[in-house]
Amino acid sequence: MSASVSDICEVFFDLEEKYNLNYQEIQDCYAWQLIRMHLYYDITRKTKMFGAPQQKSLSLADKITSFLPFFKNSVLYNPFTGKYHRDILVFDHPRKVIFNGEYCDIYSKFLVDFLTGGYSFEVLESPYINNHYTKKQDYIRYTDAIELGSYVHKKFNKIEFSQEEKELILKVQKELETSFNIELNILRMLEMHILNFQYDYKKYIELFKKRKPKRIFVVVAYENHAIVAAAKSLGIEVIELQHGTITYYHLGYSYPKKTRLNGEIPYFPDKILSFGDYWMNEDMAPIDMENVIPVGFPYFEYQSKDFVGLEAIDNQILFISQGVIGKYLSNLAFEFAKNNGDFKIIYKLHPGEYETWKENYPELVEASTFENFEVIDNSETPLYKLLAQSNYQVGAFSTAIYEGLMFNCKTFILDVPGVEYLDDLIERNYVFKIENAEDLNNNLDNFKPTDYDKNFFFKNLDKELLKRVVDNG
Repeated sequence: MSASVSDICEVFFDLEEKYNLNYQEIQDCYAWQLIRMHLYYDITRKTKMFGAPQQKSLSLADKITSFLPFFKNSVLYNPFTGKYHRDILVFDHPRKVIFNGEYCDIYSKFLVDFLTGGYSFEVLESPYINNHYTKKQDYIRYTDAIELGSYVHKKFNKIEFSQEEKELILKVQKELETSFNIELNILRMLEMHILNFQYDYKKYIELFKKRKPKRIFVVVAYENHAIVAAAKSLGIEVIELQHGTITYYHLGYSYPKKTRLNGEIPYFPDKILSFGDYWMNEDMAPIDMENVIPVGFPYFEYQSKDFVGLEAIDNQILFISQGVIGKYLSNLAFEFAKNNGDFKIIYKLHPGEYETWKENYPELVEASTFENFEVIDNSETPLYKLLAQSNYQVGAFSTAIYEGLMFNCKTFILDVPGVEYLDDLIERNYVFKIENAEDLNNNLDNFKPTDYDKNFFFKNLDKELLKRVVDNG
């Protein structure tokens, strides 16, 4: 069958209801939670729904060279050294961007800035592609020691599944393989993730007992199950900071009611601080809606203010690329540019595509020779400036689509795998779904978007609300 995002998610939801997967303990942990997103990605790859992410792979020499700092960081910035307590621990996003001349995590920076006003806190930073980019601060410790230990643990240990566990796993595997006509190895996937979880859980229990935090903030909780599980087992509140789009078909957050019949979802945070009121609803959220707290998106608020008043350039169209759908979008941009010389076309690559686009997108290389076509393969020109100067934006399901709506861009979504993420925007008539270049051309003027409240997506930072969360949970 030709699978779609909605197909895969609905199969997952049905299996979770059928086998009660979210509450099945395998090797003393809720193993389905550990692989839910990774298995989804594996299926999208094997069904060829999405292309591979385009970022350049590390060479063996790069891996060896970058692996050495793990040892140094494990000694110099070890989170276990020192006898002291911290009321708050912050696990930030590994990927850093330059903000005000320095690298930072744009999702937790506003919280860290707030906490430096007199709170007892510490930031736990994991490496990004084996490196750390932030400026050294007294309140920052690295998780390299835990990651290094987990790597060694996996190398010298194995999982022996019980017969009952194997039967359940193979039943689920068979149903997924039949549904999508692919081959899977869920036992192997489970083994790797359970070994990781077992080691990390033990170390975070040790760390949290030592630091005795009252609450923990984390970015991307679904990639940090051991942190969430360890904190909850010790009665420590876990609060997630939103880092991107949240939709019914995002398996990091979506648990329809039939998948959570027995109550809350294990390893899910107690609360989520969201960008605005838009992002979650009762149909998908495994926590009470009062625990989804819209505090705002300060990075957008700060970065966009210099560009809000910019005048749009006549007939400028901004294409917003993503590695997994880049082959579709680059083809669309090329086909549109061939027959529309009176439009100025800007093709903004994702940072992961900067180094490889000339090899991966031959049509984009040809389009870049057109007088009206510009490829941006660096981060020097702010995305928000491009959005402010564009009458139109075209993309798939990037968070930048929502940001473009804040700049009044007339928005067109290409019908590619993953378009379901934006079903709600399409149904509300905030954006228009297109099939091809001709479809885009025919609807540039004809599409009349419905008015929307911009604060619905991204509020300005509510400092009083943030203070109440920090002080009282």
